[in-house]
Amino acid sequence: MPTQKIKRNYRKAKYVLYKETLVDFKEHFWAFIGGFTGIGIIAYLQYNMFPKQDYVLLIGSFGASCVLVYGVIQSPLAQPRNLIGGHVISAIVGVTACKLFPDVIWLASAVAVAMSIVMMQITKTLHPPGGATALIAVTGSPAIIKLGYWYVLSPVLSGAMILLIVALVFNNMTSNRQYPTNKKFTKFKNRISNRIKLN
Repeated sequence: MPTQKIKRNYRKAKYVLYKETLVDFKEHFWAFIGGFTGIGIIAYLQYNMFPKQDYVLLIGSFGASCVLVYGVIQSPLAQPRNLIGGHVISAIVGVTACKLFPDVIWLASAVAVAMSIVMMQITKTLHPPGGATALIAVTGSPAIIKLGYWYVLSPVLSGAMILLIVALVFNNMTSNRQYPTNKKFTKFKNRISNRIKLN
């Protein structure tokens, strides 16, 4: 009897950990194209359009955002409100923590991450990479810290907007994928499609 129970639990675990996480080739393709294009545009602007020391566009938390907005587009944490709001709110919190505790980095780091989580929860904009955005505001390079509240506008808001625009384009290229997933957007999109068909 215990052996059968172990085998049954093994089959359940295998299903949950393997079968449930399988994604077909098309999903891999669109996730790759979206992530490549989103980060590619930001990195191109960072390293080719502007002098490296003068302009900061690329921050590490955008890599984690790409995983959400191109890889798991159905997730509530990947929706536009969460992407933009989570990053912007976390950036504000991070810069504020850096200004309040400029010489105590461990305290500023802890306050930045903890408060960004709470503020994202309160505003219903929870986006896990936002925690990294807050932390970068405190522990980033001198160029980032020197930006102060400009950090919120660029690189955070400008970069998040680039990721969102790319997500809106590539996540809606096929009928299998729809981004964002909220019902209001779906109704709006259907209404526009019907008007186009009528004309």
